[in-house]
Amino acid sequence: MHKTQKSESFEIAVLLAIVGGFLDAYTYCCRDKVFANAQTGNFVRLAMALANGEYILILRYLISILSFSFGILVAINIRNKNFLKFHWRQIILKVEIGIVVIVSFIPIRPITNLAANVFVSFLCAMQAESFKKVLGHPFSSTMCTGNLRSGIEHLCYAVIKNDYQLLKHSACYLVIIMSFIIGAFTGAHTTQVFLEKAILLTLIPIVLSIWNMNDVV
Repeated sequence: MHKTQKSESFEIAVLLAIVGGFLDAYTYCCRDKVFANAQTGNFVRLAMALANGEYILILRYLISILSFSFGILVAINIRNKNFLKFHWRQIILKVEIGIVVIVSFIPIRPITNLAANVFVSFLCAMQAESFKKVLGHPFSSTMCTGNLRSGIEHLCYAVIKNDYQLLKHSACYLVIIMSFIIGAFTGAHTTQVFLEKAILLTLIPIVLSIWNMNDVV
């Protein structure tokens, strides 16, 4: 029987989905309308900018995509290291804390926004690569498309097979999607008030996630 790791718990999935939604809204609202998580959106905007000859915009979206790619490489490297006191996923979240603090001090200006988006895209990539399962099933804390597909798929099979367990998994995905939306909603509203400092609010779910992994991870 598969033993679910602490880092794959439903609670941590919800907390990190809140972070993912918040960061997407944050970078879109105050960092030049760049999506930190949804690189698909950045690819589309990159193609549109290329078609329109808007070369400055091309650089804006390309930097985010490259930073996201580098974040994945770093997360894989950290995973292959041996840490005596902490699980490697806790190290990832501690790095996230450092990045959040750094970004909170980067002012909102066209040039400095590039740097902020590099950091946030890097953070999101590490989180996406490090937390890929909830209760043993694939999920994403940084985007909703895959979660929506999995949720609907489990719901359909739950009805077809009259399987309560599949229904529970479907509900799990629904809650994660709602958590992402709550994070995005909170991010959009708090960014209007606190501007670049609003990102500090993500420290709450990140710290709670680390605390939740203090036992067996």
